[in-house]
Amino acid sequence: MDSLNRTMSQKVEEQPSKENYVSEESFEVQNYVSEESFEVKNPAKYDDQKQKNCLNISGVLSKQKRLGGWSSAFILLANQGLATLAFFGVSVNLVLFLTRVLGQANASAANNVSKWTGTVYLCSLVGAFLSDSYWGRYLTCAIFQLILVLGLAILSLSSWLLLVKPVGCGDGIQACEPTTPIGNAIFYLAIYLVAFGYGGHQPTLATFGSDQFDEKNTKEKSSKVAFFCYFYFALNVGSLFSNTILVYYEDTGDWTLGFWVSTGAAVMALTSFLLGSPGYRYIKPFGNPLPRVAQVFVAAARKWNLPGVDGDNLYEVEGSESAIKGSRKILHTEEFKFLDKAAIMTEEERFGNISAWNLCTITQVEEAKCIIRMIPIWLCTIIYSVVFTQMASLFVEQGSVMDKSLGKFHLPAASMSAFDICSVLICTGIYRKILIPMAGKLSGNPKGITELQRMGAGIIIGMLAMVAAGVTEIERIKRVVPGKHSSSLSIFWQIPQYALVGASEVFMYIGQLEFFNNQAPDGIKSFGSSLCMASISIGNFVSSMLVNVVMQITAKGDKPGWIPEDLNNGHMDKFYFLIACLSAIDSVIYIVCAKWYKRVNLDEDNSTIKEDGQAEEDLVLNIV
Repeated sequence: MDSLNRTMSQKVEEQPSKENYVSEESFEVQNYVSEESFEVKNPAKYDDQKQKNCLNISGVLSKQKRLGGWSSAFILLANQGLATLAFFGVSVNLVLFLTRVLGQANASAANNVSKWTGTVYLCSLVGAFLSDSYWGRYLTCAIFQLILVLGLAILSLSSWLLLVKPVGCGDGIQACEPTTPIGNAIFYLAIYLVAFGYGGHQPTLATFGSDQFDEKNTKEKSSKVAFFCYFYFALNVGSLFSNTILVYYEDTGDWTLGFWVSTGAAVMALTSFLLGSPGYRYIKPFGNPLPRVAQVFVAAARKWNLPGVDGDNLYEVEGSESAIKGSRKILHTEEFKFLDKAAIMTEEERFGNISAWNLCTITQVEEAKCIIRMIPIWLCTIIYSVVFTQMASLFVEQGSVMDKSLGKFHLPAASMSAFDICSVLICTGIYRKILIPMAGKLSGNPKGITELQRMGAGIIIGMLAMVAAGVTEIERIKRVVPGKHSSSLSIFWQIPQYALVGASEVFMYIGQLEFFNNQAPDGIKSFGSSLCMASISIGNFVSSMLVNVVMQITAKGDKPGWIPEDLNNGHMDKFYFLIACLSAIDSVIYIVCAKWYKRVNLDEDNSTIKEDGQAEEDLVLNIV
């Protein structure tokens, strides 16, 4: 029997390899995910057809000319918008539900929302791990969306049958009946299912969407860059509906209606995702990365006393693929040379006594190096996430003590986030259609500006947003109405700070998605995308910690502190300026880290760049 791929001349113990077998009538490709064989008839014709076709779940060559591309990406973008609408239909007014319906105190409700929000984004790491290691992107998205639907359905039923009593209560006027312990338990089960479902789905969907474009295809490579812009655009379109329409109905006591609309949106998202299955490009998972990374450090420690060698003398398997199945090889770099010792082959290992915990390939070592290089960049994004989280906390509190009237209509303070969303939508268009082409002509870079430059711009614009918020607070305090807790300053003074945060998101979060997805090795792509959400999670916790520290320092004796219960007696402007100063310091550190960063260097010698319609489909399965 002939081998489909050249057999690696040297194999590392305990590292799985892909085995393909060909006979005269058929060949079988062992699938790592299901450990089942897929049979393809007429193998002689396969080489001629594989440029245009992919395998389906039955192993028969697909009749479709191409898989993936924008047709599949648009389905995933719609899925993102609907799923985001469903999620924000719960999160945008959760703090009011806790205070008005469950009867919690303001501080307790804010603390519970912060914990819940942090959990949402930490769950992204769980979804990324399962996606990269075992389930693959498609199955992970499907399972976590099912969990999201389940959580929303339970939340809708519990609010309808157990919590919102009498109907229409919790509107700020009519009080709700005290809830039962069972009702509270079901409620918390539901919202944490929502957190788990949405958190695990979000970064995996971003990576799955980028999988629909082949980097070896010159046109699709540029489309992949555009996809991340449209992905964040779709996210904000979904949240715009929640932050305007749903927030109004929930604020007036129609909580159950808002939750059922969210449930319906989640069901539509899951249905559309499953209906698009025949056209997706599916990339198999690469195995658990944790042992691979641990093996590098263990092997390097065991060979600590060995003298260093040149990169050309380090161990690597032969062939176009690395020992990490399905992953491209990564070329050797000179940083963190102490880890290179893990790839030094001893005399004993040259005669076949090889263990994965004693000897690693160059690609495996470079995968560990990539993670180490990305960590400082990721840490620098946390302070920006502190800026971002103020929209859901202090911005709303600030707006609640301003003049919210628009004629006879009174705006909910939380609805001002619609200006952030509109800013994102407008700036995304300017970013894609004007800024990138113009910067591309000036710099010669087809991307316009690099991902690191975009993220740096996001930090600077975020700092300006905090300055704008501080100036607004100074003006608000000047116009406090005597004998009242509010100010005569219009809430529309908050528009600049919301608009600046929205503009900064376009640079920071789109840049993050693209950067971490591109720089993460093939085996941990979803992990790279999840770092963006993990940054928001840590930012929530850091913001909460910062508020506590500031209050402990400033609220001594008779002093109310910077952020007291009555904001008219505090100095929230100083807190905003403090965050602006931290952002300025963070930007300096970020510039140093960005200059130090070395991009991942993939071995493309065996990867030919194809013209449109000629991209290889070697790792792709068509899921029916």
